[in-house]
Amino acid sequence: MNRSLTSVQVDGPFFQNLKRKNQYNEDLQSCMTRTMAKLLETSTSEHHPGMLLGKIQSGKTRTFIGVMGLAYDHGYDVVVVLTKGTNALVKQTYARLHQEFEERIEADDMRVYDIMSIPQNLRKYELSQKLALIVKKETHNLDRLKEALLETYPGLSGRKILFIDDEADFASVAYENKREQNLKTMRVIASKINELRSTLNRPSFLQVTATPYSLYLQPEDMTIHEGKVFEPIRPAFTELVPIHDRYVGGDVYFDRADVEGDVASYLYHEVKENELEVMKKMDGRRVKMDRLLTQKNIPNIREAILNFIVGSSIRRWQQKQEGSRPEKYSFIIHTERGKHAHAWQGELIRSFEDLLIEGAREESPVFKELIHASYQDLIRSVKALKGNTIPTYNDVYEEVRMSLDEEYIVSSIVNSEKDVTELLDVTGQLQLRAPMNIFIGGQILDRGVTINNLIGFFYGRNPKSFQQDTVLQHSRMYGARPMEDLAVTRFYTTQKIYAVMKRIHEFDRELRQAFERGGHKRGVVFVQRDMDSSIQPCSPNKLLLSNLTMIKPHKRMLPIGFQTGYKTHIQKTIREIDRRVEQLKKNARYTEHGAYLVRLEDAKELIGLIHSTLEMEEGRDFHLEEYHGVLDYLSSENGSGAYVWLLTREKRQIRRFKENGKFENSPDTPGGEKGELSVARKVAENHPALIMLRQEGKKENGWRGAPFWWPILVAQRHTSPTVYANKTVK
Repeated sequence: MNRSLTSVQVDGPFFQNLKRKNQYNEDLQSCMTRTMAKLLETSTSEHHPGMLLGKIQSGKTRTFIGVMGLAYDHGYDVVVVLTKGTNALVKQTYARLHQEFEERIEADDMRVYDIMSIPQNLRKYELSQKLALIVKKETHNLDRLKEALLETYPGLSGRKILFIDDEADFASVAYENKREQNLKTMRVIASKINELRSTLNRPSFLQVTATPYSLYLQPEDMTIHEGKVFEPIRPAFTELVPIHDRYVGGDVYFDRADVEGDVASYLYHEVKENELEVMKKMDGRRVKMDRLLTQKNIPNIREAILNFIVGSSIRRWQQKQEGSRPEKYSFIIHTERGKHAHAWQGELIRSFEDLLIEGAREESPVFKELIHASYQDLIRSVKALKGNTIPTYNDVYEEVRMSLDEEYIVSSIVNSEKDVTELLDVTGQLQLRAPMNIFIGGQILDRGVTINNLIGFFYGRNPKSFQQDTVLQHSRMYGARPMEDLAVTRFYTTQKIYAVMKRIHEFDRELRQAFERGGHKRGVVFVQRDMDSSIQPCSPNKLLLSNLTMIKPHKRMLPIGFQTGYKTHIQKTIREIDRRVEQLKKNARYTEHGAYLVRLEDAKELIGLIHSTLEMEEGRDFHLEEYHGVLDYLSSENGSGAYVWLLTREKRQIRRFKENGKFENSPDTPGGEKGELSVARKVAENHPALIMLRQEGKKENGWRGAPFWWPILVAQRHTSPTVYANKTVK
């Protein structure tokens, strides 16, 4: 029997309590009721679950708790919440469920248990209540769940049970990948859940995830359609969790960051690779503990600490002016996994604290200079936010000096479950002991533990291969943030890591948009450049996320962050490019709107010549193979031949850096209908376009006094959303 959305009752006691407490808006309540309606009418299993697809730190837990309330009101007796494998997250989930369902628990309508501590002698009266069982995704927990449902309390196995797999990222998906050290464990967990399911009376399954990529990593029944499209196992249904208006995600850190003057354009500060080396281990030759406030090889960690202190002081001053209680703030340092590195970083931070406290009490010239520089950095973004109360430098200086003198800063090392457990407050969140809290740690910090009021991130985990779910969560940079906090937030990492994060953000965004528009039903194209340089289908579970490019209609692709070679070294190549461009224009197959249709191979040769004239800065990439591979793929998309539109402009005077100090990234100004980008997108219907801008390269604009060509690829309008993998795992 099909149930319409209107048949889901929202006036039951469980959901009504939650709604009254949380003040759900219309969009969120609709998501919850649609999910409930589909769970009631659809057969779900661990292989074909219902899916709640949200964004990282966007309110997914709030949403599935609302679904739990509806489930209890619609005949479900037991909800099993599967959490990631940390005791801290179990404790946090336990505290959250107790808080949310407090009224029903006090009314003896419900009980919440950690499966590892569920009593062995529950009475009939207690078993008649609704149950929430928190189960860590770990073999012993699942064994205890099986024992509870089938042996200790066998009557529960015949009741209506809902499984909710929280954070069901692709670490939870049982796909075959021998590189994963935890593969065996994951497969055991999957088999245990499957075995348990077969003994229960039609349980329901709901997965909650922020990584749509996971849906493409399940091999069972995966098909390759027309030789290239990998179709994921589609969930029984997918519901998108609405994003609230306080959410700060990848669009802020990576998209809006390129808009000059936007609050987001001040967030990212680049860290050089050699400074991360200093953070790895104590080295008395590199770091003099008594000179930390002036030493030149640790500028960013010093700046990060100062900006955190000054930023917290700005916000606390603003809150006092508004008559509200000043908040406590937090800052994360996450660069290494090893405990020795954490111990060294802890000593480093405490030494910074001591020197700053001494400087504040003495009001030393160095201290004043550092606070002034930090104020100048932060006040730019504070002023960029309209309606902000702007403190003067003296206001902030006095607030900072008082904060240091009163020892408002506390730093904590968090590198084990024991550390986390000891630092949790009664709600299961990391306790903010003082107005300014610095947490130093590794992987344990990323596993779902909530840290409030984060305004500083120093991130340096640099693995050989990046995984989408872990990289974006390690830094804890996404989540609900007041815009006033965002104005004093700073994010420190290397350009290499930032570029990878940006690629992962783009990848996540495109897959999510495919779900939003229903395009995932047609599949997403995954391709790679093979050994013989041909473009071949690529299995999604072989992707290295640090080496992929998202291709979509009219997307631009260009090198950013480079210097030219010296004039004497490149002028011969530049003359050769000039000659070839003129020759290609004369022999073009077709001309339209000032663009020339040329052979693919000729376009690739031009890019190869340009590549030899540019020198990329640290952390910046211009992979010739990637550009050639993308052009090969785009040209193969159209059956009318391997051609590219060539569009050139000359005598350009663009500066190497923008006014905000960042590398120029938009040499192809739209310029109305006649601008090169507008023209390129106009002609790039069935063939890609290659814009080539001949820059004068003058020294006064930051270059080396040599003309050079700047290439921009533009994908054609008629192309499928595509994941192009420059390198894959064998």
